[in-house]
Amino acid sequence: MVYNCIYSFAKIQNYSQSAMLSRYFLYLCSMYLKKISLLNFKNIAQEELSLCSGVNCLVGDNGAGKTNVIDAVYYLSMCKSSLQMTDSQSVRHGADFFLAEGHYLSDAGKSECVVCSYSRKGGKILKRNGKEYERLSDHVGLLPAVIVSPADSVLISDAADERRRYLNAFISQLERSYLTALMRYNAVLAERNRLLKMQPDETMLAIYDMQLVEHGKTIHACRQRFVERLQPLVAEYYRILSEDREQVTLSYKSELNERPFEELLLAARQKDLINEFTTSGVHRDDLVLRIGDYPLRKYGSQGQQKSFLIALKLAQYAIVAEEKGEKPILLLDDLFDKLDASRVEQLIRLVTGKTFGQIMITDCNPTRLRSILDKAGGNYTLFRVEGGQIITEYATNDPEVTPISEVVVPDNLDH
Repeated sequence: MVYNCIYSFAKIQNYSQSAMLSRYFLYLCSMYLKKISLLNFKNIAQEELSLCSGVNCLVGDNGAGKTNVIDAVYYLSMCKSSLQMTDSQSVRHGADFFLAEGHYLSDAGKSECVVCSYSRKGGKILKRNGKEYERLSDHVGLLPAVIVSPADSVLISDAADERRRYLNAFISQLERSYLTALMRYNAVLAERNRLLKMQPDETMLAIYDMQLVEHGKTIHACRQRFVERLQPLVAEYYRILSEDREQVTLSYKSELNERPFEELLLAARQKDLINEFTTSGVHRDDLVLRIGDYPLRKYGSQGQQKSFLIALKLAQYAIVAEEKGEKPILLLDDLFDKLDASRVEQLIRLVTGKTFGQIMITDCNPTRLRSILDKAGGNYTLFRVEGGQIITEYATNDPEVTPISEVVVPDNLDH
């Protein structure tokens, strides 16, 4: 089988009685956002930004609108906000609509124009190169983006449903069959729960059980496979960020790991009848996050927890790049929050290498950000954001993207 993008684990070699994992990335394509135009988007009345293919920095005070630009880029990729906001909440106060337009260019010379608009009367419309999508879901995955933001903290602090939601969104971008199985499973689950609240018919329960098992097994297999791919990447990225200070693990918790789904449903039948809802299934799955041998939520500091979340998103980035054959846009919102200087420098050194593609970073302190970027080297553009207005403050030369395949080893892994 031929992949457009390949990463593999090289053999493990011992250095000073420790194993050093080397990873090679081969990316054949990189698509970057060349220009974005915004109209009535949140606090931004009308702005147009020309972005470089490398690092793009948005600096300004809290509430200035930095995150709004990041969210607009996410909108163009995912057809929705990265925050818990409705489309109408993204319309500027006093306006009736918003519009976000992005012009993309690949290193192979391919261009894309995506326009996402929403009006309070007409709803949301998404167009690719002038043609309107019939289904928004058909666009998801075309222009991959991975975001790291303060909102990710719910993956650690909140209940299991947030971690399942993360897994669902991640896998659904890459496997249509997963999304189909998930939608059908949820529909059957709702009908089964409705039936349990009435005088249950054993024949109907058996039919629902059969359907739950069919879709549930597909969901479980996909989740298991993707978490197995995430685990070593998360561990390695965290090792780089922490400079070997701690070790972390990520594992997939599911009842289906231990027993067949059919047996679980049968064993829980009486419990389900008493509780009047389905007590077993993949809708109760979870991700287990640990630092050392201890739960990350209880024993991890704020910096350790954020480092874990960044490692998780970088691992997601690697898998999306492999599956899609191109480097996603990496969105780093409020990067410095809860991270010490050494971890920030390690992260910047890592993501500004050629392994990663276009990056957007927000921060309140331009002096700090420029100092770290100058130390890391490479090209970047700096925008100042004030009250929804955006000014290009600094830009290094942005060389043309070379349309060739590159095998890259991150600096920390090159031995």
